[in-house]
Amino acid sequence: MTMKSLSQMAVDVLTTADGREKTALSRDYAKAWFAAREAGDAISIGSAKPPMQPARPEKPELLSPRDVPRRRPGSIHGQIALLHAVAHIELNAVDLHWDIIARFAEVEMPIGYFDDWVKAADEESKHFNLVSDCLEDLGSFYGALPAHAGMWRAAEDTAEDFMGRLAVVPMVLEARGLDVTPGMIDVFKRAKLDKVVEALEIIYAEEVGHVAYGSKWFHFLCGRHNLDPKEVFHELVRKYFRGGTKPPFNEEKRAEAGLPPDFYWPLADEIPAKRVSDGK
Repeated sequence: MTMKSLSQMAVDVLTTADGREKTALSRDYAKAWFAAREAGDAISIGSAKPPMQPARPEKPELLSPRDVPRRRPGSIHGQIALLHAVAHIELNAVDLHWDIIARFAEVEMPIGYFDDWVKAADEESKHFNLVSDCLEDLGSFYGALPAHAGMWRAAEDTAEDFMGRLAVVPMVLEARGLDVTPGMIDVFKRAKLDKVVEALEIIYAEEVGHVAYGSKWFHFLCGRHNLDPKEVFHELVRKYFRGGTKPPFNEEKRAEAGLPPDFYWPLADEIPAKRVSDGK
């Protein structure tokens, strides 16, 4: 039996609609990739055409960002809504990481590039299931509430721009997760929902790595093309990311991920008198 290429595996994940099935397949393929790498029997990168939009379950209903109800985390309903939003982000992240593998497979990259994004996709799959389990513990489930329809827009906008994808998805969107997750952890600590806190702390720790992968490979490509990373980052974010980067920034975790302040502060809509470095 011929092993599928990594690009074919990516498209399989992208075309699986159910969240639990998508993430199970994602984790199985990641396991197969790393087992083959360890055995010295590497899976080919290959090529396969990813869909412009990934398959999605019938629920949640996807709404325009302005139509998604505001979340007030002081109540159990608000806490469920917040967790549902996190689950939706994690499911989109699974697809984003497999998509970057298949969509730009024709660009010659070191094998470590593929290792990083397969690992990131595997971790995002784990995150989706952790949060889904928490939702079910609270009497809800992923799909019970409407969700943000704009999550995939960054992928569509950068479908033909490899460096644009690296700049906008891991280095802006995922970096934003580093800014807001500490505040979410505090919400659930106050609510004494220990399992949720544990899940979010795992997500917070591992998301640093995903931002770092984006920064690492963005800088790699800038070096390959003899470009100034900071100038190119600013140009690409202004081109593809609507709304600007918004403080407060978690400067400590961003630095840990290889994002220095002079990358994101110049893009901020407003710079408060006092910089906030703890993400709260």
